[in-house]
Amino acid sequence: MKNLLTFVTRYYHWFILLLLEVASGVLLFQYNNYQSSVWFTSANAVVGKVYEWDAAVRSFFSLTRVNEELTLRNFYLERQVTQLRRLYGDLTQDTTVMQRQELEFLSQYKLIPAKVVSNTVDKANNLITIDKGSLDGVEKDMGVACGSGVVGVVYLVSSHYSVVIPVLNVTSSRISCAIRGRGYFGYLQWYGGDPSVAYVEDIPRHARFKRGDWVETSGYSAIFPPGVLVGKVTNIYNSPDGLSYRLKVKLTTDFACLRDVCVINDKSISERLRLMEQVKDSITMTPK
Repeated sequence: MKNLLTFVTRYYHWFILLLLEVASGVLLFQYNNYQSSVWFTSANAVVGKVYEWDAAVRSFFSLTRVNEELTLRNFYLERQVTQLRRLYGDLTQDTTVMQRQELEFLSQYKLIPAKVVSNTVDKANNLITIDKGSLDGVEKDMGVACGSGVVGVVYLVSSHYSVVIPVLNVTSSRISCAIRGRGYFGYLQWYGGDPSVAYVEDIPRHARFKRGDWVETSGYSAIFPPGVLVGKVTNIYNSPDGLSYRLKVKLTTDFACLRDVCVINDKSISERLRLMEQVKDSITMTPK
């Protein structure tokens, strides 16, 4: 208390000055129209600028949530467009029954949004790490996609993280693909180099297609549902053995700036994988 009194006694003239300044300011701006208008105009400008900065900061920190929502939304819209295209392409059947079947198919899986925390595109066998793991429902051999197309397949899973083998992996990535609207299918293979280009192998020689056709997942594997976008055909070659076609495909997924992805949690995938394992085992055990 003694120190407080000493401080006030020593600096009391500053307190008096501050009090007089506040009183004069109040009298000046309260009883003079011009000064009052200037004060309020300036104050509004400052407050408006502060609100603008606050809105910019809030918008920046909300981009993460917005990107996740856009990724999921784009994926669902792409799938819905594919299903509608199929409905439209077969006008002779009962569209009501087909629509119910397609909606039931869409309800078989859900999407787990995730963020890419590690990614490479300049190696022969690239890998991607995402920030979702077994505690989030991610399991080995689940498909991974983004808003613009296919990404890869989950390879290793821990509690909070997962490693994904992307399309850009020379030795471990082979994804079953089909030419949209044509019905012919092969498998997607990347041979290194340009991260925006891959190839679809084993397209049969009798297939009819052209440059500019879209390539999508076929649905014949136990990983991806049909209709997930892969890319566009830019060139057509003969296979090395001359028995099939090789299609050069411009990938729709930009792996160099991949940030938001979604893991496809297909409810039927475990059942299909078990069935495939049983088939392999029965073939192995069958006496020759």
